[in-house]
Amino acid sequence: MDPQLAIQELEKMGRDGLSASELIDLKNTGGLTYNDFLVLPGYIDFPADGVSLETKITRNIALKTPLMSSPMDTVTESEMAITMALLGGIGILHNNCTPDEQAAMVRKVKKFENGFITDPVVLSAQHKIRDVLEIKHRLGFAGIPITDNGKLGGKLIGIVANRDIGFREDVDTELSEVMTTDVVTARHGVTLAEANQILRDSKKGKLPIVDAEGNLVSLVARSDLLKNRDYPWASKHPQTKQLLVGAAIGTRPADRQRLAKLVEAGLDVVIIDSSQGNSSFQIEMIKHIKETYAGRIDVLAGNVVTRDQAANLIAAGADGLRIGMGSGSICITQEVMAVGRPQGTGVYQVSKFARRFGVPTVADGGISNVGHIAKALALGASCVMMGSLLAGTSEAPGEYFFLDGKRLKKYRGMGSLDAMEKNDSDNSGSQARYFSESDKVKVAQGVTGAVVDKGSIKQFIPYLITGLQHSLQDMGVPRLSELWPMVDAGQVRFEHRSAAAQIEGGVHNLFSYEKRLYK
Repeated sequence: MDPQLAIQELEKMGRDGLSASELIDLKNTGGLTYNDFLVLPGYIDFPADGVSLETKITRNIALKTPLMSSPMDTVTESEMAITMALLGGIGILHNNCTPDEQAAMVRKVKKFENGFITDPVVLSAQHKIRDVLEIKHRLGFAGIPITDNGKLGGKLIGIVANRDIGFREDVDTELSEVMTTDVVTARHGVTLAEANQILRDSKKGKLPIVDAEGNLVSLVARSDLLKNRDYPWASKHPQTKQLLVGAAIGTRPADRQRLAKLVEAGLDVVIIDSSQGNSSFQIEMIKHIKETYAGRIDVLAGNVVTRDQAANLIAAGADGLRIGMGSGSICITQEVMAVGRPQGTGVYQVSKFARRFGVPTVADGGISNVGHIAKALALGASCVMMGSLLAGTSEAPGEYFFLDGKRLKKYRGMGSLDAMEKNDSDNSGSQARYFSESDKVKVAQGVTGAVVDKGSIKQFIPYLITGLQHSLQDMGVPRLSELWPMVDAGQVRFEHRSAAAQIEGGVHNLFSYEKRLYK
């Protein structure tokens, strides 16, 4: 045949591979995991570093990257949440702690980086160096404006920084003796760009914003200016410019008081954390949140793995859905409870249904490499939630230990007995997640283990982002927002993967090898 007719001949024969609906054929293939299929390559006419990964995690919250850390007590506390947000994702703080402890973590994330800090920590001249040191220990900074009444709105009379107290041995010295009184300020109404320019020119660490009478209105920090330069993809609130953060709660009556404290601390999105989200308890909690905090926070509901579950939560007002039941590396729900679903099938079935209502979905569980992230997104998820992938990093809670020459960190499922026993039932998000607060016998749905040190996510997350950009390039998808429309239209194609094909697709037939994922 004439080579010039190759395109016409292809149109006659039909496209290679399977559509997503043909791939997820429940009657013929049953449930699929991420390893059971591959995405076929598409056409490339764009560079990988130009691939946009911007996505929505709820109806109203968008991120530069589709990455979210799991609300597990060995994965996400304030340090993980801060770093995830700086790198373009978002961290979800665990609730296996007291409400005050969880609210303090939210507050720490919100204070970390701001545009205009509209509620800065303020002290009076009568406060002591001891008070500044306590704030530094609790919140991590020491540049504090001093007003005549020790409150925001009082007349600015000075500022205290590290250099003012660094060599003072008497911690009971009043701030009036050490504070700097010649303070560079800007008038209320100045733009953020103008304020940043004043900081550059003055070489100061903090810039108080005052009104015409000299009363303190807000604050701008030089450290935030530097972070804006170093982390251009940072996930920030569009108005306050504070880092975005989420937190998990349960569905008990006490969780309503917990949520009130979290919202007061500045929470952006709440995760209703349950292993089986299709319950009257969760529906009532969603309705309570919508009625009480309308327009203030978004609700990510779940977990679900079927359309039937999803429909109830969408109807109740969920802004996003979390998909997964028993697919995590430390989860044994499917084994113990005989309930759940293979993650690939769950993500596709729920996401396809939820997208009809404009509800984004988060694939939670079963993610162990970049390829799994790409497959979850190809099956319709807007974002992926990572637990084991981030456990073992320096930002994850816990101490490193050595075993057989390996540097390890503890990692446990929230359904493990270890996690359930961490707190009393009133403060155990782990017990509430599995509806086991009142059980005399605790039935584990997770295990406790250890993972190898992965270093800092400041190197690991950029590797995931770059790998995902290359994956979408290979699929022929220039923007993540275009992936699902192309999948739904049958333009992105798939293929089942036999056990032999899975072996072939990995490293094989080598005597030894070194697997270095990034540099």
